[in-house]
Amino acid sequence: MAGGDGYRVPVAKGSGLGVRGWLLLGLITVVVLAAAGVWNPFPGMWEWVNRRQPISEPDVAWQQRIGGTPRSVTIAGEAVVIEQRTRVEARSLAAGTQLWERKADWSAVTGAGPEAVVVVGRLLVKGYEVLDPTTGVTRRRDGDAVAVWTYRNLLLDARCVAATDCTLSAWDPRGTAPLWTAFLPGVSAGLFADNPNLLGTRRLTTARVDGEVAGPEAVPPLLGFPVDGRVHVVDTATGRVLQNVEPGRDERLTVVGGRLLRITARSQDGNCYFAISGRDSATGQEAWQQAGINLRTADSAGCVQREDPYGARNVLLGVSPDGREAVLDSYDGRLLLVAANGERVLAVDDRYAVVRAADGATVSARELGSGRVRWKRPVGEKAGAALTPYAAIVADQKPNRLVALDPRTGRELAMLRTSANALAVGPAGMVIGEGREIGYLRFGGTGADPAGGDNGSNGTAPGAGNTPAPQDSCGPKNELCAAPDPGK
Repeated sequence: MAGGDGYRVPVAKGSGLGVRGWLLLGLITVVVLAAAGVWNPFPGMWEWVNRRQPISEPDVAWQQRIGGTPRSVTIAGEAVVIEQRTRVEARSLAAGTQLWERKADWSAVTGAGPEAVVVVGRLLVKGYEVLDPTTGVTRRRDGDAVAVWTYRNLLLDARCVAATDCTLSAWDPRGTAPLWTAFLPGVSAGLFADNPNLLGTRRLTTARVDGEVAGPEAVPPLLGFPVDGRVHVVDTATGRVLQNVEPGRDERLTVVGGRLLRITARSQDGNCYFAISGRDSATGQEAWQQAGINLRTADSAGCVQREDPYGARNVLLGVSPDGREAVLDSYDGRLLLVAANGERVLAVDDRYAVVRAADGATVSARELGSGRVRWKRPVGEKAGAALTPYAAIVADQKPNRLVALDPRTGRELAMLRTSANALAVGPAGMVIGEGREIGYLRFGGTGADPAGGDNGSNGTAPGAGNTPAPQDSCGPKNELCAAPDPGK
């Protein structure tokens, strides 16, 4: 405004509090009210920020947030055992509540059902402890072992008093005295902690399904221990060291399904030529031979074999001379399945193979030996699959789905709309997880198809009583399996 002498009187700008000032004043007021106990909005705000988002649709039976991303998850009886980087914990299978927690660098589950136990240890420290999965109580303690191997029906450990003087011992999962012991002239430098690699098969893996989703397998009849460039073949029933073999220049040795396999890869005319010989474990005599099957043990440079073959239990997966994938019986060398051109085997055990069609639009379960299609269902082109003792898992993308199926009939045990991974499968359900969130889904509770249809459903209404029985190993001679069902 102008004064009488012509000068303007300056007006101060920003004399109000402004937006930032009012926000600061409001925050100070809330802090004062909270400190006085009049009104505290912070717990509710934190609960809103940290609230649980359902991990799947339909929702799981329970969902919990754990302290870190799990390295492995295994169902052990009525507990879920979760291995993390520096600790292991167990949660109730029924409710997801924490049962116990221990510091440990590694852990593994041995045994099955009510006989299951948890083995834990520290890296670079000898020994291990055997814990009850429900209570965490130590059942047995060992102070000398350098490595352990865990199976559904056996625990093996190795201890060495000198570099060339080691003892391999077998234990019942809940036993207190070894079933047998065997002498080994040392162990490989890489054999330490839990389940170090032996000479066997590599598992097929797929995205969104953990490689250990099936839990511990039944112990094979023979195991191959690599020691100083040689293979020591151990009979797991008696502990006898049956053979001590050195591979030839072009050979890779592996032990699968009761046989010592000699896999030869010879370079000629710019190609690799393969031959497989199955040897009797007691005499070392050749029991069968197959030529031309590529077991994917060699890389492209000079046919050097650096990998074990793909397979599971008593079967091997390779490529026939005409480029089709083939499943081979490791005990007698029979071709159990030869896929059509363009088909791909996604998962295999010693009874079934899950095969994706050449056009990628469907997956089907094939019965090994007969080739019979047990079930078929439509999938996306990037779908993966896994076989476990209790369910076949199909992981689909765009849209994201996890589907659990009866391996024999294809009946839906569960169908989830989720981006989570399948972490573990048990007799009555499976554990899924995404980041630090894990949840348990009971089979028969969601997504079943009681009306049947293209998925091969037998029309039975879903429920816990319809959960399939475990499909354990039939043994190398099929001696452990019951008579075939009438539908075969």
